Amino acid sequence: MRVPSALLVAGIFLLAGAPVVMAQNGTYPIKGDDLAIYNLAGLLRVEPATGSDVVVVVQTGGADAARLKVVTGVVRDHDGLRVIYPDDVIVYPVLGRHSNTTMEVNDDGTFGIEDDEHEGHRVRIRGDGSGLEAWADLTVKIPAGKTVHLRVGVGKASVTNVDGVIKVSVGSSDVSATGVKGTLVLSTGSGDIHVTDATAELKLETGSGDVTMSRITNGGVKVETGSGDVTGDHVNTGKLVLSSGSGSITVGTVKAAKISLETGSGDVDIGLVDGIETLEGTTGSGTITLSVPSTLGADVELDTGSGDIDLGGVEVKVRKLRSDHLSGTIGNGGGTIKLEAGSGDINLRKS
Repeated sequence: MRVPSALLVAGIFLLAGAPVVMAQNGTYPIKGDDLAIYNLAGLLRVEPATGSDVVVVVQTGGADAARLKVVTGVVRDHDGLRVIYPDDVIVYPVLGRHSNTTMEVNDDGTFGIEDDEHEGHRVRIRGDGSGLEAWADLTVKIPAGKTVHLRVGVGKASVTNVDGVIKVSVGSSDVSATGVKGTLVLSTGSGDIHVTDATAELKLETGSGDVTMSRITNGGVKVETGSGDVTGDHVNTGKLVLSSGSGSITVGTVKAAKISLETGSGDVDIGLVDGIETLEGTTGSGTITLSVPSTLGADVELDTGSGDIDLGGVEVKVRKLRSDHLSGTIGNGGGTIKLEAGSGDINLRKS
């Protein structure tokens, strides 16, 4: 029997691993251990799964949903899935009236990649007005041990009870996670980040928004916000790094060997429940309050450009004392604490 040439050519491309364009709605199993998923507009839900494949459930919406295309296959050295939007102006009503986000999108449908040299175009996503009214809500089911990069233009993202290396990047929206194990990286250009009950290495970053976390146990936590507050409680980690360009840092019930706290403008308030190796805290403008347990041993240096130093009943063997500087030892020493407030008070308190 003679095989039609068109079918033969198609078979060659499929065997070569070329991208496959498929219908919009449906369930897409994706093989591999290091995957990437892209979608410009819509909700993202990440859930645990059994089996060997990551499974993506796609549900499109909007008057122009039929124009969307779902593409699977290898791109940028990752197997995965992309939702292709055939227009430079996308309407996603969930954003609300008069809301706008502009992004650079590559011709292959990828975006948000550092050091990207591929040619692309600018896409505007708006809450109302004229344009392609379409979006895709994705539910991504991930078996344990996978590495998955998930990139969303606009739309809330949530991660629940997943074990692996999960990296979620959102252009503009809130991101939340609970019950995650392994490694978790969450970033949003503008939005809040909320993480609870995580046994994972954490890296959390928002350009403008608050970060909250509770009941965290892992080897390291790094949090950065350009403008927003950082709040946490019951954090048990090897290394804790918290930074805010403009906002307060408040973390209670902390157990960590190494701690770094920095805010350009805002208060810093941290409560230790155990000893530390190093703790450095700085604020350009704000008050620093450190609560310490009775068992703490550390050498301390406290500096304030314009403010008072209050030991609050904590016993310190003072070596040097000026109106704006104090150095001394708490207990038997061992750890190192350095606190600096450019404009504000420094307070020590008993836990």
